[in-house]
Amino acid sequence: MSNREIPKRVFPPAKDDAASARHVAPAPQTTHASYRLAFQDMDFLLRDDLRPVRFQLELMKPELLLEEAKIGSTFVFYGSARIPEADKADMLVGAAVTDTQRKIAERLKAKARYYDEARTLAQLASQAAPDAEGRRQFVVCSGGGPSIMEAANRGAADVGADSIGLNIVLPHEQAPNCYVTPSLSFQFHYFALRKMHFLLRARAVAVFPGGFGTFDETFELLTLIQTGKMKPLPILFFGKDFWTRVVDFDALVGEGVISPNDLKLFRFVETADDAWEHVTAYWAKREAERRQQAAE
Repeated sequence: MSNREIPKRVFPPAKDDAASARHVAPAPQTTHASYRLAFQDMDFLLRDDLRPVRFQLELMKPELLLEEAKIGSTFVFYGSARIPEADKADMLVGAAVTDTQRKIAERLKAKARYYDEARTLAQLASQAAPDAEGRRQFVVCSGGGPSIMEAANRGAADVGADSIGLNIVLPHEQAPNCYVTPSLSFQFHYFALRKMHFLLRARAVAVFPGGFGTFDETFELLTLIQTGKMKPLPILFFGKDFWTRVVDFDALVGEGVISPNDLKLFRFVETADDAWEHVTAYWAKREAERRQQAAE
């Protein structure tokens, strides 16, 4: 008897039972909500007391699919959903009606270059070689939305590489940008689970100018490393003029609420080439240290 004659499983797949359950004879007992299979009962799954189960599902689904896609590590891109690409920057200025709107539009136009830098950095990261086990490294991962996020996914698409988009359900319309790889496009309900997936495989993070969302994601990352919950990794702040104007890091040190060493958790860069050079040098140094320790 060959191994091929031994069945892989003796229980039917859940999808088969689910299909059978939809074809039961109608009766007061079978048509009542209580009779539905638990995993087919949306009213049940959406109950407040099932929130822990939904947490687990939202953690597990992307994890399983990313593992199946052999995503070994990611290069995460944070940044504004409002910065225009250079070709559309003038349209934004032209649409301004008041002086205040025009000043804001001009400021956004000045930051349009970061769209190009994000796109170029994503191109560089997406050409990283897989490891010996065939797991893909530095796969571009963005929030899946427009602007800087779109630039990141677009850069990966430019060189024929897959990229990840982590969208979230918002009160206003939210949809993935067209450059996210469909099989790696995920939607989240919980911000906490989305932020966890941003960092589980992250081996480098690029932080472009942004607002509340960018601050939220970035400062949680810095806190995780500062408190030892997460190992250090390259964190690259694009645009020193922007970041030092909106956040007085030196004042935080001067006030005693962070230490001078905390400022070493990240570095300022201006170009994609500078960022990628730092990332590759950082991990080359860590690999050399690892080999030296192993030799000792």
